[in-house]
Amino acid sequence: MAKKSKKQQSGGTPATVALTAAGTPHTLHQYAHDPSHPSYGDEAAEAMGVSPERVFKTLLAEVDGALTVAVVPVAGSLDLKALAAAVGGKRAVMADPAAAERSTGYVRGGISPLGQRRKLPTVLDASATAHESICVSAGRRGLEAELAPDDLAKLTDAVLAPIGRV
Repeated sequence: MAKKSKKQQSGGTPATVALTAAGTPHTLHQYAHDPSHPSYGDEAAEAMGVSPERVFKTLLAEVDGALTVAVVPVAGSLDLKALAAAVGGKRAVMADPAAAERSTGYVRGGISPLGQRRKLPTVLDASATAHESICVSAGRRGLEAELAPDDLAKLTDAVLAPIGRV
């Protein structure tokens, strides 16, 4: 039988391990994921009783062919032109879901901006700074991490830019 890593033994995800290793103050919120729910983000907001403006989804796009992480409120959508501009690119398209999963090491609906397999350019929607804390996926469906937006930006080396649309 294969030996489990400390991360697997503790039940942590790469995102929770990254938060703990950095000493970043955060709160984990766990809820029962309903696979039939039409929106992972809306489900998280409802389950936690948090405004959808404070719950952020992690999306992957290709900007001029390079994978880029976009973190935007679940209450809106990603403005691809604004994302491209934020990283000095010309054109952005949504990434293939399989490529997003391979690159991050997470499954769709559980992709976290933290603890990804490969460090990618990251853009956090500027609306995050209007909140004391925001929630992002903690690395699996049904698990969210609540932390200060400045801490998230610091941990991911994110650029802050208005990339979300309501």
